[in-house]
Amino acid sequence: MEQRHVGRTGLRVSRIGLGTLTWGRDTDEQEAGEQLRVFHEAGGTLVDTADVYAGGAAEYLLGRLLDTVVPRRDLVLATKAGSVLDPGHRADASRGHLLAALDASLARLGTDHVDLWQLHAYDPGTPLEETLQAVDTAVASGRVRYAGVSNFCGWQLAKAATWQLAAPGTRTRLASTQMEYSLLQRGIEREVLPAALDLGVGVLPSSPLGRGVLTGKYRRGATPADSRGASAHLAPFVAPYLTEPARRVVDAVATAADGLATTPLQIALAWVRDRPGVTAPIVGARTARQLRAALSVEALTLPDEICQALDDVSAPVHRYPDQDWSEL
Repeated sequence: MEQRHVGRTGLRVSRIGLGTLTWGRDTDEQEAGEQLRVFHEAGGTLVDTADVYAGGAAEYLLGRLLDTVVPRRDLVLATKAGSVLDPGHRADASRGHLLAALDASLARLGTDHVDLWQLHAYDPGTPLEETLQAVDTAVASGRVRYAGVSNFCGWQLAKAATWQLAAPGTRTRLASTQMEYSLLQRGIEREVLPAALDLGVGVLPSSPLGRGVLTGKYRRGATPADSRGASAHLAPFVAPYLTEPARRVVDAVATAADGLATTPLQIALAWVRDRPGVTAPIVGARTARQLRAALSVEALTLPDEICQALDDVSAPVHRYPDQDWSEL
């Protein structure tokens, strides 16, 4: 698998990442181990998790697989901290919480460092300087190699990245931002993506398949029994993309797949993988078979005409102030 640099850093990762959102909850150890093996054999290196996935069980499960299934040295481990598991989905990016969460993550993962540590969410209740000082402390201690953010809007990303760049050699440059990005969710193109490109921050798209909808499995109102849409706790996650505008995008993806003799999954994943500023989409799979199907996209590059057609059918509405005022 092709390797890419994460932003303007020396960190290199596979251009498809493996997500672990369901590990320890819907994905057991045997299935997770098979997915990790398949991913490694395909040349994949970036494995993404978080301290709150399955209440910490995802990290624990991943830690059990390191060195037993795949050598730790062959992987780029990415985890997140800053989210709090309570009904309000509160963010806590205070120094105390972040550093304690990092120690807990390392213990669950069974390693002395993570390769990429990401702030899971912006915390308006904590001064940003305090949050970023905790990042610098984590890197200086050797427990973290590179740092990034997740779910930061455009101004939040720009402020954080600029603060770190203001003292080169002293503060840790932000390597990445993880955001939802797909043909069904192009919101980051308004401000986040331009900021990331300008600041040299690599984009790690989550849910690149539109929460599974872009695979075409929900076409014509069908909800497969083994899909996320049929799951009690994941159905609300899928529902926002089961709309008429989304259906038109899915139909266009299916048409492109027919024309190129491939699958809607490959079309949708190739589109987001090769967008400007993107380092590596994060793919989560229910089974190793599904993961193999996603990884087979490595051989596919979409023709310009197909990319343009998909851009047109999925284009978000960008008006003032995103366009030149003279064009309005």
